[in-house]
Amino acid sequence: MKKPTILLITPPLTQLNTPYPATAYLKGFLAGRGFVVTQVDFGIDLVLRMFSKAGLTRIFDAIELGNYELSDNSLRMLRLKREYLSTIEPVIRFLQNKDLTLAQQISYSRFLPEASRFDQVEDVDWAFGSMGISDRARYLATLYLEDLGDLIKETICPYFAFSRYAEKLALSATSFDPLEEALQQAPNLVDDMLLELLEERLQAVQPGIVGLSIPFPGNLYGGLRLAQYIKQHYPGIKIAMGGGYPNTELRSLREPRLFRYIDFVTLDDGEGPWLKLLDYLQGQRPQNQLQRTFMLANGKVEFINGSTDADIPHTEAGTPDYSDLPLADYLSVIDVINPMHRLWSDGRWNKLTVAHGCYWKRCSFCDITLDYINRYEVAPATLLVDRIEQLIAQTGQTGFHFVDEAAPPAPLRDMAIELIRRGVKISWWGNIRFEKTFTPDLCRLLAASGCIAVSGGLEVASDRLLALMEKGVTIAQVVRVTDSFTQAGIMVHAYLMYGFPTETAQETIDSLEVVRQLFLNNVIQSGYWHRFSMTAHSPIGKNPEKYGVVKVGPGEGDFANNDLWHDDPQGADHSLFGEGLAKAIYNYMHGVGLEELLSFWFDFKVPRTTLKSNLIGSAIEQPHRPDSTRPNARVLWLGTIPEIEFTMYARKGETLERCQLTFFEKAEDFQVKTTATIGQWLLEVLPKLMPESGETLTLKQLEESFPAEAHLNFSEFLASPVWFELREKGLLLL
Repeated sequence: MKKPTILLITPPLTQLNTPYPATAYLKGFLAGRGFVVTQVDFGIDLVLRMFSKAGLTRIFDAIELGNYELSDNSLRMLRLKREYLSTIEPVIRFLQNKDLTLAQQISYSRFLPEASRFDQVEDVDWAFGSMGISDRARYLATLYLEDLGDLIKETICPYFAFSRYAEKLALSATSFDPLEEALQQAPNLVDDMLLELLEERLQAVQPGIVGLSIPFPGNLYGGLRLAQYIKQHYPGIKIAMGGGYPNTELRSLREPRLFRYIDFVTLDDGEGPWLKLLDYLQGQRPQNQLQRTFMLANGKVEFINGSTDADIPHTEAGTPDYSDLPLADYLSVIDVINPMHRLWSDGRWNKLTVAHGCYWKRCSFCDITLDYINRYEVAPATLLVDRIEQLIAQTGQTGFHFVDEAAPPAPLRDMAIELIRRGVKISWWGNIRFEKTFTPDLCRLLAASGCIAVSGGLEVASDRLLALMEKGVTIAQVVRVTDSFTQAGIMVHAYLMYGFPTETAQETIDSLEVVRQLFLNNVIQSGYWHRFSMTAHSPIGKNPEKYGVVKVGPGEGDFANNDLWHDDPQGADHSLFGEGLAKAIYNYMHGVGLEELLSFWFDFKVPRTTLKSNLIGSAIEQPHRPDSTRPNARVLWLGTIPEIEFTMYARKGETLERCQLTFFEKAEDFQVKTTATIGQWLLEVLPKLMPESGETLTLKQLEESFPAEAHLNFSEFLASPVWFELREKGLLLL
């Protein structure tokens, strides 16, 4: 039987600057198994259709013909219709990096019509200064788009948002009723544009099966609108849904009405379930041998997981395939003046995983019982760098975002060495745990391989609560790690949490004091406070009594079950603190208010901090482990092979031979003077320590090769100026 043509869809909206990678992963895998696969990101396609002169004309016309009660802001925008229509396409080209010369006009010549989002532009000079014209313009152009988004939301499409389309319909949706009600309404104009795009794609591809990737709640309504249209007009096409939202929210699915729109829901990694599903649709596998798949049978929802096949290993998942996606058309926007959030929204990043799952998987607030975290598998560094090189060749982009829950240190080390060995130049960033394995030397290695930023969870900066969360870190440890990254030139973003059960007002204020000192000592450069959210698949959601929580809800429904409300009788009134914490960190990121009392940020009385003012500074000053105590550490040299020059000189009637090693580096050359014996030994051993050599030498092996006639032993050499100079210039112990 002929294999069906597959169309994989990411419904609107996720990110405007880069495609969400789920369909690219699945396409790469299925195409490698001989299937014909096309993918589409209707998020970027829809935005480009809406925010064109033709699209915006339709939107303004619909608003003018509609019977809307408009705010003063929206009325102003309607009066500026001509200005919006004349600027929309130049602005989009600018945000696509296709016409960067427009930056000067956007920044300084009143090129853009301005509505309520521009009320915050007083911060622009502060954020971007007199330089950074392109960034300033990108930020202003983003405000311009968000103004238009506000107008659309107030009028023709109350669901509209640039990254969360109709999210409120799917958030904590234990009942399917709100979605069903919305889907029974006539499509609005934005829906119409989306369905026009779908019809065009269906005509071009003629698929036998459509896959909907639903990573977030904000993709569900759009996905079901698309599915509804397919069922109405092309009932022979089968529709499967998977992704992050079903994986977390729909694990106890019992709602039959969902299957009016789709035929299958798959859980966890899609590769295995899709292979079984495709076999089933081709008559090559019985229904009871599907894998992690919901479907409707005899009017009831059934979960079928009878397949005895193992999961597809991480090493066999293949390389993501971004073909079909309009990579040159994505928009680089700056929606928040936050250096780490900037990476999320600005620039094109190839997305990869270093490992499947999380190597720690203990954090009490995390969904550690689910497959995407619980099943930990690592690919060898050679395979990972093969995939990196394939993606560079395919996309022409050398930026990589590693989307691991927490990228593991040892595989990152091996990847970095392999990148340097092959001479592959990339820029990369990702999420990590602030654990002690990230030594200063490992951070320097990662920076040399192209690492530009890391993010990690400091959460509540309280050792009591960190232990309760089972984070496996302490504040002092986090400080040393973040300092190591910063010293290596890698930007550090801290995820922060408030409102964890039993957290007191004192602990919240003390956490803010830790954050203040972290910024004051420049060991983090970015941060963001999140309100704690309890989920059904986390240890705290499964055993709330252990964490002092007495009431949890809602009760389980037939549709989505994940987000839980809870009562915390032992903790503070957490809702009071959000605004002040956000205001403080926003200013700290700009170097403002670091000397203010913590009470300055709140409009109610808060306790004084109990922490010492030098808590972070003292942790930074703690001495690192001496090199001599690490005999089994791998020695790696990141510098160049030196030139050597020998000289003779007389001392106390004795002729001695000395040498000078000259290292020619990118920025600044340097010299090392030592004895001829040690110089000759270094000249011989340094090439063996370079990543390109392929050799692996430990400090102990280095000691074994150290010349006996050197006039000092190896321990003394490790305490010599020569060793310290080499360590500073790129001799690493890993």
